[in-house]
Amino acid sequence: MNEKLDQQLDGLLEKYTELLLGEVTEEHKENVKAWVLYTYIAKSMPPLVKHWNEQYPDAKQDMMALIREIKELNDAHRAKSGK
Repeated sequence: MNEKLDQQLDGLLEKYTELLLGEVTEEHKENVKAWVLYTYIAKSMPPLVKHWNEQYPDAKQDMMALIREIKELNDAHRAKSGK
């Protein structure tokens, strides 16, 4: 991937994180990136995610905690912004 595309994708991720959570930090961006990747793969190749979850139960629990955290942050942002 070239540097320009990498920067543009980072900008897209940053804006998505801002709209989703109301603020952007590097930690939020990394969490949202992991969440997007996991949920996309879970929808497009469920058997792969099922296998991964079975292979790495601790990682599955970490991912479920991350998903809950993103949902809570999104709910709080929506409540604060009145949306």
